[in-house]
Amino acid sequence: MRTPLCEAFGIEYPIFAFTPSEHVAAAVSKAGGLGVLGCVRFNETEELESVLSWLDDNTDGKPYGVDIVMPMKIPTEGTSVDLKAMIPQEHLTFVEQTLQKLGVPPLPEGEGREGVLGWLHSVARSHLDIALQHRPVLIANALGSPPKDVIDMCHEHGIQVAALAGAAKHALSHVANGVDIIVAQGYEAGGHTGEVASMVLTPDIVDAVGPDVPVLGAGGIGSGRQIAASLALGSQGVWMGSIWLGTQEYQHMGSNSEAWTTAFTRATSSDTVRTRVYTGKPARLLKTKWTEAWAEEGAPTPLPMPLQNLLVAEAHNRINAANDPDVISMPIGQIVGRMNEVRPVADVIADLVTEFEETVRRLDKVSG
Repeated sequence: MRTPLCEAFGIEYPIFAFTPSEHVAAAVSKAGGLGVLGCVRFNETEELESVLSWLDDNTDGKPYGVDIVMPMKIPTEGTSVDLKAMIPQEHLTFVEQTLQKLGVPPLPEGEGREGVLGWLHSVARSHLDIALQHRPVLIANALGSPPKDVIDMCHEHGIQVAALAGAAKHALSHVANGVDIIVAQGYEAGGHTGEVASMVLTPDIVDAVGPDVPVLGAGGIGSGRQIAASLALGSQGVWMGSIWLGTQEYQHMGSNSEAWTTAFTRATSSDTVRTRVYTGKPARLLKTKWTEAWAEEGAPTPLPMPLQNLLVAEAHNRINAANDPDVISMPIGQIVGRMNEVRPVADVIADLVTEFEETVRRLDKVSG
């Protein structure tokens, strides 16, 4: 399982792992892939600085990347207080009444009330500034092309830039802006995703950008067979996110691991929903009583990004603290139906590689 990206990044396998957990990112990099740390959860620059320093020291010298959330067009931003003032009372009332209806208790006084500010352009800029003081080999942007000056800055530091695309026209725009690697994010994926499935999207993007631009297949990938399929469609590697939520290393993320483990291990591939309720942009989430409440008649329409995230941030903190698998809110892809047990990252990587090799041998026999 070697492609030109392995040489470009000094990795053994072209497996790029998006994760909000530094423990997962480090484990993936040490196992031969490229761990990519999602930075959107960091409100305090000191915390991100500390986590990236930890990654520097705990990856055995192996490379890693970081993922930011930065729109190419710079929005007009006030303070977080200014933005919160733009949230209609109707939405605030709906959120509070829904939490009460679902039996989600308030947080202890003073805990977890600040929203996730990483969705703001200014905060994403600070994430980039901190990342450039460390040793990532890749900066990925979850919202497509970052601004041109950001791409140039990364290149000046010898860092490649990746951007997610849900359509061939978006991929072409990214390349024109100077993006190095395109992540073809299929409809099956968790988190922000477009409307085209991976089987169609990956070859569309590969053909559009041409042979000189590497493409990573993403969406619905959680086995060696699926990696082989993505490479057969023209990708040079895979971008995987959801599968790492079911690893032992991810358990370091918080106190709701028991509820989250129950939720994903019992879910099928049909138990997700693509909705705007998480951030204001279409994102695939685990289907729970929380997402169903937003789909009921009379529920308000989700607000645009970043207002929706500011609206539901405290609600998500309350939901997580409640430790209820029927309510918990988490982005996850349709691959959740194959996530039936919690395993170490190294075991997941080993199984991916083994199944990939078995698949290629089987196909060799077919072609022979």
